[in-house]
Amino acid sequence: MATWNLTGTRHHVLICNGGSCMRKGGEEVTSAIREEIARLELDCDVHTTRTRCNGRCEDACVVIVYPEGIWYKSITPERGKKLVQQHLMNGEPLEEAITYQYEQEQGFIFSGNSTTSLGIQKLGK
Repeated sequence: MATWNLTGTRHHVLICNGGSCMRKGGEEVTSAIREEIARLELDCDVHTTRTRCNGRCEDACVVIVYPEGIWYKSITPERGKKLVQQHLMNGEPLEEAITYQYEQEQGFIFSGNSTTSLGIQKLGK
């Protein structure tokens, strides 16, 4: 295992590799995103991590970008490449694929663009 020096990293991309996302092409999405980062020479700017289930299986394949706190849904290899080009390189989120976006005062906000359900309410809310 590597221990990366993340100094200067601008984005952390979490790519779901849980069961539902893997059935919807999670392995291919992971490869496409990593290959596009390498092709555009963004390796020093972007760190990627494969995760297990992120709890939004209905939105498979899920990709999360920090520090913005944007949760993307239905990411395909093609959309993954577009995410790298448009969001990570040019700072323009893929509006059509956003499920949640973090707002400092309110926490995560469910996107009006999403056709998926809010999901199960957490206890205490």
